[in-house]
Amino acid sequence: MFYGEFRHSIDNKGRLIIPAKYRETLRENYIDKFFITRGLEHCLFVFTPREWNLLVTKLKEQPLTKAGARGFTRLFLSGACEVECDKQGRIMLPQNLLEWARIKKDIVVVGVLSRFEIWDEESWRTFERERGNNYEEIAEQLIDVGL
Repeated sequence: MFYGEFRHSIDNKGRLIIPAKYRETLRENYIDKFFITRGLEHCLFVFTPREWNLLVTKLKEQPLTKAGARGFTRLFLSGACEVECDKQGRIMLPQNLLEWARIKKDIVVVGVLSRFEIWDEESWRTFERERGNNYEEIAEQLIDVGL
């Protein structure tokens, strides 16, 4: 499970150091590769192989007759790539995905349960500012999580 917020920078070669907290969990579970794709709100979604396979199974169940399902699946999967962690705990972020997420240098890594997200720092600030003001309203719209 991923949670927390971490500020990092992308190096000149497009590499990101996975936050130490995540690396420890991943090492304990023998995970050294990830699937990265276009996220929503112009961030990047990063999945472990297990979570990726669960998601792909759900996408396969979407009806081909629905234009929205076809379009989302095309964009989601066509932007996807598999990356491996190097010995320093870094992953290479492909240029096309950096452009999608509008990432230049400074980023925020956000844990979101079964995945983590990579945001351009300014985009994350904007998201927090816009959605943070509606935090209670968003909570009311959710299914009861027992809080």
